Amino acid sequence: MELFKEVSSGIRPLDQEKMKAARARVDNLTKPVGSLGRLEDIAVQLSGITGEMFSQVDRKTLIVMAADNGVYDEGVAAYPQEVTGIIARCMIQGIAGVSVFARLWGVNLNVIDVGIKGEEELKGVENRKIMHGTGNMVKGPAMSREQAVKAIETGIQAVFEAVEGGSGIIATGEVGIGNTTTSSAVLSVLENVSPREVTGRGAGLDDMGLEQKIRTIEKAIEINEPDREDVVDVLSKVGGLDIAGMVGIYLGAAYKRVPVVIDGFISSVAALAACRLNPLAHGYMFPSHRSAEKAGDLVMERLGFKPYLDMQMRLGEGSGAIIAMQIIEAAARMMQDMKTFDEIGIARQSG
Repeated sequence: MELFKEVSSGIRPLDQEKMKAARARVDNLTKPVGSLGRLEDIAVQLSGITGEMFSQVDRKTLIVMAADNGVYDEGVAAYPQEVTGIIARCMIQGIAGVSVFARLWGVNLNVIDVGIKGEEELKGVENRKIMHGTGNMVKGPAMSREQAVKAIETGIQAVFEAVEGGSGIIATGEVGIGNTTTSSAVLSVLENVSPREVTGRGAGLDDMGLEQKIRTIEKAIEINEPDREDVVDVLSKVGGLDIAGMVGIYLGAAYKRVPVVIDGFISSVAALAACRLNPLAHGYMFPSHRSAEKAGDLVMERLGFKPYLDMQMRLGEGSGAIIAMQIIEAAARMMQDMKTFDEIGIARQSG
């Protein structure tokens, strides 16, 4: 609890003076002003985050939170619960989607078990299991408040370790059967919108399955009465360990002043929760892609982000975030390797 309190209250604003200087440099690079569009904005934001004109983001880490959800018992998922552990193992073996991208671009992949159901030790997966999957949220809280905080702190600690290992940018990922249900529930409460507005088909539910999913979320909210003004209460009652873990990743990255990349719908809901805990965390975040999940646009809109990519992706795992990392690195290299008109001895005319 002490780590959570220290980090969530210790986030500082972006360095406005450094951003002003970065904008001046970007505008003087050997190109028409504004011609590199959002890459220029990314470069300026990076300088505000790191406090450096030239931000080093070539060493990258993707942190994947893996956990099961008790609400699976309500028939809200198209795949068996065992798939959570199977995919976590595939990630480490290098055969999951996100593993392919991580290998392609040299991204360190850290898969953390915060709540996979079962006793099996998954070789290569970091075991920080808090519980063997959450409780069924239609029968009571998904977890205790203490367990939710412990999951948040697990995410914070993972960021601290990545930064100590030299990483200059972090991406968020998750795997957990049933976690679009928990994400929709959290979003419904935080934004005070009906579950029907924010609940999609997840990994492929049919019409009957979708209706069951909506009714399940409605029932869980009715039974648990989460307080939308208390983010930890919401996470503990209708959330998931993976979502809480990612909340910690966002807070930890902001505290350590490193950029952090949002993945898809589930990751975006965690980002929204982190911003509710401390709005200053927002400045350290970067969107990645437009999720094909039903409420993907809504949560991005509420966060005030316009995703960089629209490739109809809804895999999760951090797959979109890891692709967007390359865009962010391109912005950093633009800032570092391009020369200004002054540096090449040309006085640019005004007008």
